[in-house]
Amino acid sequence: MLSTTAGALLAITLSATPLRQTQLTLEEQEVFRQKDAVSRENLQPPELTRPVNILVLGTKVLTSDVEQSPQADQGYYSLVNSLEGVSDTMLLLRLEPDTEELTLLSIPRDTRVRVEGHGVMKINAANQEGGITLAAKAVSNLLGGVTIDRYARVNVQGVEKLIDALGGVTVYVPKDMKYSDDSQHLYIDLEKGQQHLNGDKAIEFMRFRHDHYGDIGRVQRQQMLMRAAMKQALKPSVLVRIPRIFSVVKSNLDTNLSVEELVALTRFATKTEQSDVQMLMLPGQFSGNGQKYKGSYWLPNDRRIDQMMAKYFQQGERSEQEKEINPATVRVAIQDSTGEPEAVQELRQSLREAGYGNVYVARDHQKTLQETRIVAQKGDNRSAKAIREALGMGEVRVESTGALRSDVTIQLGEDWLRRQD
Repeated sequence: MLSTTAGALLAITLSATPLRQTQLTLEEQEVFRQKDAVSRENLQPPELTRPVNILVLGTKVLTSDVEQSPQADQGYYSLVNSLEGVSDTMLLLRLEPDTEELTLLSIPRDTRVRVEGHGVMKINAANQEGGITLAAKAVSNLLGGVTIDRYARVNVQGVEKLIDALGGVTVYVPKDMKYSDDSQHLYIDLEKGQQHLNGDKAIEFMRFRHDHYGDIGRVQRQQMLMRAAMKQALKPSVLVRIPRIFSVVKSNLDTNLSVEELVALTRFATKTEQSDVQMLMLPGQFSGNGQKYKGSYWLPNDRRIDQMMAKYFQQGERSEQEKEINPATVRVAIQDSTGEPEAVQELRQSLREAGYGNVYVARDHQKTLQETRIVAQKGDNRSAKAIREALGMGEVRVESTGALRSDVTIQLGEDWLRRQD
């Protein structure tokens, strides 16, 4: 019911005004697959008819990034309402109507790639150097030639307005976040704990990167924020906000999606269960101390990328018969949220008895969890489900918010304590 109502309201809201769109040449349009993705039956809301891959870029442009700023000199590098800068956020979404799954792949902005006509650079520069088509080519090449059907670009200001239009988002801030940059007038001041953030504060949460994982920590927070935004968007109270939400969309989104396709995507997303939302991160590793490379990079792992693309994006060859899981080869991290060291040791013992010998204790999970989470950190949901079966408890999540070096992270909740009593 919610998806039908949202789709109808969206269609009415958008019918009078087309979406904002960059004018692409015929050659540039060929970078994206033109095949129709929705049904258009009379008097019926449009539905997705095939899997769709969408490249989403979140950009940030400062006055220092443009030759002629449209704004007067304010004595600092202020934000410009433009989409032609570096991409702070890069996501590839896949919507799969047959399985009703939504897959999201985060690509760290510092990923080292070879960009057509520009040599080796960080992938976030592709949009600045050649716009959305060059960025799409760079992403497709990185991911084994995956087809990109559509794109959507939005800048920092647009994201802030969209979150405000949703009514804000509720997230857990894992630590006090303090940062000041006078050159940009960027001042981040967030306190640890459960917070309901408006658009401005949500951007602070998303842009903060001064922690143990740097840019990868930012990717993890982006995934946390996106999951929170999806949860907020599914609330019935958001229905009355739909005209405002899509006023923001029309004014701030650059996309080659048609109005009908956007309606179909909205209906698909509102029907998707949280358990069917899979949030992945590009496999790779940090470049190290800078001795080998000039600059700090995220170095992609081509073999594991191929495996991930075959499994989640149907790109390339996938073994018809997956190997049986060997618990001894699965690297498991434990993040305790209970504050009970004995519980952690009991969990390690239970895992050891089940054959999981490669287990280590990572940093505590900052939020106290009522239910244990079993996080498929690198997308290996089969191993995560096997651990849940061995323990007889836990919520499996495919996302990248666990310990970076793990295959699976167990975020230990208080349900484990209750079971041990």
